[in-house]
Amino acid sequence: MSPSRARATTALALLLLATAACTATEHEPTPAPHSPPVSRQAGQLRLPLDAYASTVAETHLVEDAQDILVRRCMNDLGMEWKTLPRVDPRDTKPPNLRRYGADEASAVHYGYHPRPDPPALARRNRAWDERDALPAEVQQAAYGRSGKGGCLKSAQHQLVGDTAAPDDHAFNQLTGTALETSRRAPEVRDALRTWHACMATAGFDYPDPFAAAGSERWETAEPTVTERATARRDVACQKSAKLVTVWAAAETRTQRRLIQQNSDRLHEAKARKDRWLAAARRVLNRDRG
Repeated sequence: MSPSRARATTALALLLLATAACTATEHEPTPAPHSPPVSRQAGQLRLPLDAYASTVAETHLVEDAQDILVRRCMNDLGMEWKTLPRVDPRDTKPPNLRRYGADEASAVHYGYHPRPDPPALARRNRAWDERDALPAEVQQAAYGRSGKGGCLKSAQHQLVGDTAAPDDHAFNQLTGTALETSRRAPEVRDALRTWHACMATAGFDYPDPFAAAGSERWETAEPTVTERATARRDVACQKSAKLVTVWAAAETRTQRRLIQQNSDRLHEAKARKDRWLAAARRVLNRDRG
């Protein structure tokens, strides 16, 4: 079995959208399979802890470098190895998309449904699925019996020696704490009350954007007219309440405090990540040359 493929895993899990059944007459055609651009605010939103986590693009970079080394190892064993299709970093989602609620560009096209993967990322995911179907002897040569051995282990050692793999545990733990702590800040609570009142004037009674996004009404195969209308009102109320601006400022303060309190742990995590990235870039640069 091949290793887990890259996924964006941060406190955005708090915003994973479950979606809901409405009448068949509410359904609209699915938009073209190209994700629209995200709103400028979502695309530019950066938080202090982001420096300590691997983005999806960075994870892809390490995977691509490992893949080159795995291919060489497999070829030495007389086996073919098809490397993963590359993904342009611009085709990956911003790290804090939907951190505080629905994104404007996504809401217009998809309501609260997740944005479809762009074609390049879809091709990469299909390639991972194909690896899961490789013959047992090929998988064992590539990954060993444990899934962490074989040519993969050899490639990782060649890449960074005994440096442990990047670990986002510290980031995931602290970013979740920061989100919940900042949510209780007085100015954030005021902004959420303003958002709630704005939604109520349109007949919606959700306590916060997370509840709106996670409503069981949206558990449908495709976004509905009602879902898109609700999401559009949601983002309009976010703007009216300046929710993202207020919340991001409060969380920035919280994250800076957490970074100071966990500096040794985070410094080690970042140093490990940076070593893997530097090694991966060297392999990729040599391969291009």
